[in-house]
Amino acid sequence: MAKTSAVERNEKRKRLAKKFASKRTRLKAIATDESLPLEERFTARIKLAALPRNSALNRVRNRCEVTGRPRAYYRKLRMSRIALRELASRGQVPGMVKSSW
Repeated sequence: MAKTSAVERNEKRKRLAKKFASKRTRLKAIATDESLPLEERFTARIKLAALPRNSALNRVRNRCEVTGRPRAYYRKLRMSRIALRELASRGQVPGMVKSSW
Protein backbone atom coordinates (compact mmCIF):
# COMPACT_ATOMS: atom_id res chain seq x y z
CA MET A 1 0.00 0.00 0.00
CA ALA A 2 1.10 3.52 -0.77
CA LYS A 3 1.30 6.17 1.88
CA THR A 4 -2.11 7.56 2.65
CA SER A 5 -0.77 11.11 2.48
CA ALA A 6 0.45 10.59 -1.10
CA VAL A 7 -2.91 9.19 -2.18
CA GLU A 8 -4.78 12.04 -0.48
CA ARG A 9 -2.48 14.65 -2.05
CA ASN A 10 -3.24 13.15 -5.45
CA GLU A 11 -6.99 13.25 -4.74
CA LYS A 12 -6.66 16.92 -3.78
CA ARG A 13 -4.90 17.56 -7.10
CA LYS A 14 -7.76 15.86 -8.96
CA ARG A 15 -10.32 18.04 -7.17
CA LEU A 16 -8.36 21.23 -7.89
CA ALA A 17 -7.86 20.27 -11.54
CA LYS A 18 -11.59 19.72 -11.94
CA LYS A 19 -12.43 22.96 -10.14
CA PHE A 20 -10.11 25.18 -12.21
CA ALA A 21 -10.39 23.34 -15.55
CA SER A 22 -12.71 25.81 -17.28
CA LYS A 23 -10.85 28.88 -16.03
CA ARG A 24 -7.52 27.38 -17.02
CA THR A 25 -8.65 26.49 -20.57
CA ARG A 26 -10.16 29.95 -21.06
CA LEU A 27 -6.95 31.68 -19.95
CA LYS A 28 -4.80 29.36 -22.09
CA ALA A 29 -6.93 30.14 -25.14
CA ILE A 30 -6.48 33.88 -24.57
CA ALA A 31 -2.73 33.51 -23.93
CA THR A 32 -2.09 31.59 -27.15
CA ASP A 33 -4.40 33.62 -29.44
CA GLU A 34 -2.06 35.56 -31.78
CA SER A 35 -4.84 37.91 -32.95
CA LEU A 36 -5.19 39.50 -29.49
CA PRO A 37 -2.91 42.35 -28.36
CA LEU A 38 0.30 41.48 -26.53
CA GLU A 39 -0.79 43.17 -23.27
CA GLU A 40 -3.98 41.14 -23.09
CA ARG A 41 -2.12 37.87 -23.70
CA PHE A 42 0.49 38.80 -21.09
CA THR A 43 -2.26 39.54 -18.55
CA ALA A 44 -3.79 36.13 -19.25
CA ARG A 45 -0.39 34.49 -18.67
CA ILE A 46 -0.01 36.27 -15.33
CA LYS A 47 -3.51 35.19 -14.25
CA LEU A 48 -2.70 31.64 -15.34
CA ALA A 49 0.50 31.68 -13.28
CA ALA A 50 -1.47 32.96 -10.27
CA LEU A 51 -3.66 29.85 -10.23
CA PRO A 52 -2.62 27.08 -7.82
CA ARG A 53 0.08 24.81 -9.26
CA ASN A 54 -1.79 21.69 -8.22
CA SER A 55 -4.76 22.74 -10.34
CA ALA A 56 -2.84 21.76 -13.49
CA LEU A 57 -4.01 18.42 -14.88
CA ASN A 58 -0.48 17.22 -15.65
CA ARG A 59 0.35 17.22 -11.92
CA VAL A 60 -2.21 14.47 -11.28
CA ARG A 61 -0.50 11.09 -11.01
CA ASN A 62 -2.13 7.88 -12.20
CA ARG A 63 -2.39 5.60 -9.19
CA CYS A 64 -3.72 2.09 -8.65
CA GLU A 65 -7.31 2.10 -7.38
CA VAL A 66 -6.60 -0.92 -5.17
CA THR A 67 -3.21 -0.17 -3.62
CA GLY A 68 -2.38 3.42 -4.55
CA ARG A 69 0.86 2.34 -6.26
CA PRO A 70 2.07 5.01 -8.73
CA ARG A 71 4.25 2.78 -10.95
CA ALA A 72 3.39 0.02 -13.44
CA TYR A 73 -0.14 1.37 -13.92
CA TYR A 74 -2.51 -0.07 -16.54
CA ARG A 75 -4.78 2.76 -17.68
CA LYS A 76 -7.46 0.52 -19.09
CA LEU A 77 -7.86 -1.36 -15.80
CA ARG A 78 -6.89 1.54 -13.52
CA MET A 79 -4.66 -0.67 -11.38
CA SER A 80 -1.05 -1.71 -11.06
CA ARG A 81 0.44 -4.89 -12.44
CA ILE A 82 0.89 -6.32 -8.94
CA ALA A 83 -2.74 -5.76 -7.94
CA LEU A 84 -3.88 -7.18 -11.29
CA ARG A 85 -1.78 -10.32 -10.83
CA GLU A 86 -3.08 -10.79 -7.29
CA LEU A 87 -6.72 -10.47 -8.37
CA ALA A 88 -6.12 -12.76 -11.36
CA SER A 89 -4.56 -15.39 -9.10
CA ARG A 90 -7.65 -15.34 -6.92
CA GLY A 91 -9.86 -15.66 -10.01
CA GLN A 92 -11.57 -12.30 -9.49
CA VAL A 93 -10.77 -10.93 -12.97
CA PRO A 94 -13.10 -12.50 -15.56
CA GLY A 95 -11.29 -14.27 -18.39
CA MET A 96 -7.84 -13.93 -16.86
CA VAL A 97 -5.86 -16.87 -15.55
CA LYS A 98 -2.39 -16.69 -14.05
CA SER A 99 -0.07 -18.64 -16.28
CA SER A 100 2.26 -21.18 -14.74
CA TRP A 101 4.47 -23.78 -16.40
